[in-house]
Amino acid sequence: MRARPRKKILAISSGGGHWIELLRLRPAFEGHFVVYATVSEAYRAHVGDAPLVVIDDVTRWDRVGLVRSALQITRLLLAERPDIVVSTGALPGFFGVVLGKRLGAKTIWVDSLANVEELSLSGEKVGPHADLWLTQWEELAYPGGPRYAGSVID
Repeated sequence: MRARPRKKILAISSGGGHWIELLRLRPAFEGHFVVYATVSEAYRAHVGDAPLVVIDDVTRWDRVGLVRSALQITRLLLAERPDIVVSTGALPGFFGVVLGKRLGAKTIWVDSLANVEELSLSGEKVGPHADLWLTQWEELAYPGGPRYAGSVID
């Protein structure tokens, strides 16, 4: 049996629930080199010896912040050159997936567990840019949209 090649993964999300959901995906990252990116230095304790890059926290209403965030994430992608970008949301993940795809990375978006009745705004916008677009609620999956493959609480 051939061993799978080790990949470099950029795991990127905003804070709070998005970050916790991203951390719950860690078993899928085993055997690979993971760089984490999020909005708080306080999360460094969550990733052990793995590299953590802190990026600005920004909302979609902060136009200058959006540009600054996109530039920060572009610099991160160019510096790290990940094979795969994975995110659970929100805005940092959106930029990570869209820009990562343009730079040749495979991209994965896992829509937030909190979005029970509809996809997140970021998820709706980023879906077409993701190589793998997942929802954690079976009833939100649809042809041409996100797939359901289980959730992080299963």
